[in-house]
Amino acid sequence: MKKLQIGVMGSAADLNYGKEAEKFAKELGKLIAESGNILVYGAEKEYSSLSTNAAIEASKNNGITVGVTSGKKKEIYGDFMPTVLIPCGLEIGGGREFSLVLSCDVIIAISGGSGTLTEMVIAYQAGIPIVVVECFDGWASRLANEYIDDRKRLKCESSSTPKEALEKAIGLCKKSDF
Repeated sequence: MKKLQIGVMGSAADLNYGKEAEKFAKELGKLIAESGNILVYGAEKEYSSLSTNAAIEASKNNGITVGVTSGKKKEIYGDFMPTVLIPCGLEIGGGREFSLVLSCDVIIAISGGSGTLTEMVIAYQAGIPIVVVECFDGWASRLANEYIDDRKRLKCESSSTPKEALEKAIGLCKKSDF
């Protein structure tokens, strides 16, 4: 089976996520690395995020990380550099999310504000499976076990532990013949 490109989407630091959400993201990143799959995330320019924490932890555990950043330059927040950095030439809220999400076989959403919601909607429209973490505030928990609209294309599958989130993500990809 090919390596899955697992997107980790979640709150940016300006949403003041808690230490438990950060711990969850780090454990998820570690598990993705240990599974031999690839972690894809939105590499931010201004501040850290739950996704960045997951990517850093994946990297510490010899995982492959792909960061999709806005604009044209390979500049991102902090000292961490993903295995692959893709400047998509588009801005946050103006298209970067399309490049990011369409690079994924499945996404896992943790907490999240409007950016995470946008990424979930893009995944939904593209038929990319969505796993949401239900134990933190934000759009992920609001959409746990729900459809994004009345078309009922795919349900946002809920999880409450990093292990469960990864297992569901891999399982959904197997069902979708990725």
